[in-house]
Amino acid sequence: MTAPSRPSTRSPRRPFRRRTLAWALTAAVWSTAAAAQPSGTLQVTLLGTGNPRPSLERFGPSILVEAGARRVLIDAGRGATQRLFEIAGRDALVGLDAVFLTHLHSDHVVGLPDLWLTSWVFGRARALELIGPPGTADMASHLEQAYQWDITARSKDEGFPLEGVRLAARDVQPGVVYERDGMKVTAFAVDHGGVLVPAYGFRVDFQGRSVAFSGDTRFFEPLVEHARGVDVLVHEVISPEVELRRTQVQGARAIDAIIAHHATPEQAGTIFSKVKPRLAVYSHIVPSPTTAEDLIGPTRRTWTGPLAVGYDLMTIVIGDTIEVHPRKVQSDK
Repeated sequence: MTAPSRPSTRSPRRPFRRRTLAWALTAAVWSTAAAAQPSGTLQVTLLGTGNPRPSLERFGPSILVEAGARRVLIDAGRGATQRLFEIAGRDALVGLDAVFLTHLHSDHVVGLPDLWLTSWVFGRARALELIGPPGTADMASHLEQAYQWDITARSKDEGFPLEGVRLAARDVQPGVVYERDGMKVTAFAVDHGGVLVPAYGFRVDFQGRSVAFSGDTRFFEPLVEHARGVDVLVHEVISPEVELRRTQVQGARAIDAIIAHHATPEQAGTIFSKVKPRLAVYSHIVPSPTTAEDLIGPTRRTWTGPLAVGYDLMTIVIGDTIEVHPRKVQSDK
């Protein structure tokens, strides 16, 4: 299948070389077909593919999953609200059903107050479900306390409903954590290393389609069983060479810890080769200046199947075929 020309709405800021190579790879998997399955479609948009580094090219980790009438978010890193507003305006914020947190590292949750409060200001009238590992409910309670002045003032002044600013947060253990309108979300434990527990990945199933998200993890073979049979596997990755060369973190101990807490391209490729997804995707790319060229060669030592290096607003449509394209954005002018 010939890939169509890309919409001009794509941000022009991304480096041309990285953008071109990543697109060539994704265009190559358009015709990757599945065996006969139900006709449901699952859509995944990488809102942010970055990490703690404050990059304009890669916003903080956040992924939108759309299945039928359901819209949920995996993590809420820096800029998640801006990305949602870019693609669908107010409706994308107010219509969000739930947020799932892989773990509580700041780069995965720092965008949550913005998302939660801005969606309320824009008209959310129902509580926002927040689902994550132990500690999630405590964090939500403290956020509500931290923003109590704003909540009280806006509810009295502008008349916004208090139910719309409630965080319906719950801590969950691995297993099925959400089932609505045919969408099933399953949490599974991953190994982020050292004291970084608990940390989860998530699998989303909908009408015979499926996608798994590794969350933050180093090489962790049990992930294979949880992702078995998925159409798409989105895995985090670090380039140790680029991290050592371009890091902004100070101190050898911290740098060594960062590298130890993530999967190298070769290690992620090994996971891909065992899971055998129809499409393997990289997101949460560490560090942000890492290019597709930095990742593809090492990955090919262990995985030769379809591979896409994620960029912000990359959309993956999972149906009889898998289509990958930049998400169209709306103008706010």
